[in-house]
Parts: sequence; structure tokens; C-alpha cells
Amino acid sequence: MKCTRCRATAAVALPSHNAGFCPDCFQVFFSRQVQKAIKEKDLFQPEDKILIALSGGKDSLSLARELKLLGYDTAGLYIDLAIPDSSVKAGEHVGRFCRELGINLHVLDLQKEGLPIPEVQKKLRRPVCSVCGQIKRYYFNRFALDNGYSVLATGHNLDDEVARLFSNVMRWDTAYLGDQGPALPAQEGFVRKVKPLYRLSEFETANYSFLAGIDYCYAPCPYSRGASFTFYKSLLDELEHQQPGRKINFYEGFLNRARRAFARQEDLEGLKPEPCPVCGYPTTGEVCGVCRLREIMGAKG
Repeated sequence: MKCTRCRATAAVALPSHNAGFCPDCFQVFFSRQVQKAIKEKDLFQPEDKILIALSGGKDSLSLARELKLLGYDTAGLYIDLAIPDSSVKAGEHVGRFCRELGINLHVLDLQKEGLPIPEVQKKLRRPVCSVCGQIKRYYFNRFALDNGYSVLATGHNLDDEVARLFSNVMRWDTAYLGDQGPALPAQEGFVRKVKPLYRLSEFETANYSFLAGIDYCYAPCPYSRGASFTFYKSLLDELEHQQPGRKINFYEGFLNRARRAFARQEDLEGLKPEPCPVCGYPTTGEVCGVCRLREIMGAKG
């Protein structure tokens, strides 16, 4: 197969685009997909100060590298979940990566916050994935606001977004369907959140990280076994194999034709977030979810 762009021997075949690319041209393709996402969805402007949520995995590190090469004002935040083995390895990969590229890195330790994930899991005695996600969203958002960042960028790729959309449709979860997309605007108490990799599949980010020589961490979370997203991704991968391009068509179709039909659940129910009396974080409850969890864990504010 020949490279679609330069006619050299292709190294990466992309049936969904009816194209193939040599190593150099694939990185150009990847960069252009990121730039297209930024421009078409108005994710951020050159003057924005961008905080990137770093996990140590291929997606977040690929995003950080690409935004750095494109000249944006970026910094990274790594949240140490205090999970034995995997958190240490991930933190080491993030540290090396940021030093090599000259990216300013911040680290937040959940052990010091009184919310180490292994202890949270023991205390709750139920699947911890949703709670872990809630904690990370809370601290990423809070750090961005407290430190003057105008945008929070995450490495969610097309596979992540399509699996989430599929899951929300299966449950007809209107609140999440109304919020789903590559950009959530800033609101009182919330920084603007963006997903510049939403046009790129997991296969494409994996190839980019390999060709770019990114030393990413692969240390699966021990608490993620049996997660529904893994099953949904396998179903959608089979669909994509049979019908290349179906994922991006499904997701773009939702964004362009269906998303506006789903109002925010708060609007439907007349609920308006108010500042948490403990930490000030917006919540529709008496206190926010993280503060409730801190009470359960006996953590100090």
C-alpha cells in the first residue's frame, strides 16, 4: 500500500479514511485532525492557558506532545491515585515525558488529600470507577480554577467518546447526552473542558505514540475489571471492522443533529448548582460528592 500523501510505502492503514500513511505523513495527518477539532469546535484560542490532565497513558501524552508542538501555552497535572505499583509507574512516565519536552508539570497526591483510591474502595465496598472519576474531575477542575488556567484538556479519544455515547443512549440518560461533546463551556465554578483528540481513534493515538517515540505507561487499573466501557468498546470495534468509518459518523451525527435535542437535566428539573458550603464547589446537593466522601473517609479539608 502506498502513502496517500507522498506515495512512499505506507506504515499505517486507515480504512475509515480510505487512506494509508508513511510514518512522517501519519504524524502530519494526526496533527491536522487535532487542529481540525480545535478549529471546527472552537475548543480554545492561542491566548488560552491550557491545563492537560495527564495519566501517563498514550492518549494524554500524545495530546500533550501535539499541543506543545503546535505552540500552545500548556502545563500538565498528574493526580497520583495512590494505587500500588500502577500509580508509581504512571507518575514516573509522566515525569520523564514532561522533562524531555519541557512541559511544566504539577502533581497532586490523593494520599495527602485523604482520598487514596485503595482506601476509598475498601470503605465503600463497591465498584470504585465512578467515584474515582468523580474525584479526578473535582481536583482537575479545582486546580485549573485555582491556578488561572482557562481551559482543561483531556485525552479522551474517539473510541472513548463513542463508547460513552453508546452507553448513554442505551440508558437514555438525557443529562449526560445533553452534556456530551468535545467542549463544555465554562460556567460558574467550572473551567472550560475540551477533548482535542475526539476525531482520532485509539488505534490512531497508539500509532502516533509509537511513531513519535512516546514512552507511555501501560499499567491497567486493578479496579477496572468488568467495566462496561470495555465491553461496549469491543462491540463498537467489531462494528467498525465491518463498516469502517461508522464510529466517527455516529459521533459527528450526534453532535450535529441530535445533541441539541437533549437539554441539561438541571434545566428540565429547575435545578441550579449552588456552592458547596464546605469547599465552594458547585453542587445540587446539600454538599458536593467529594466532600461527602471526605466525611465518610474522615479526611480533613
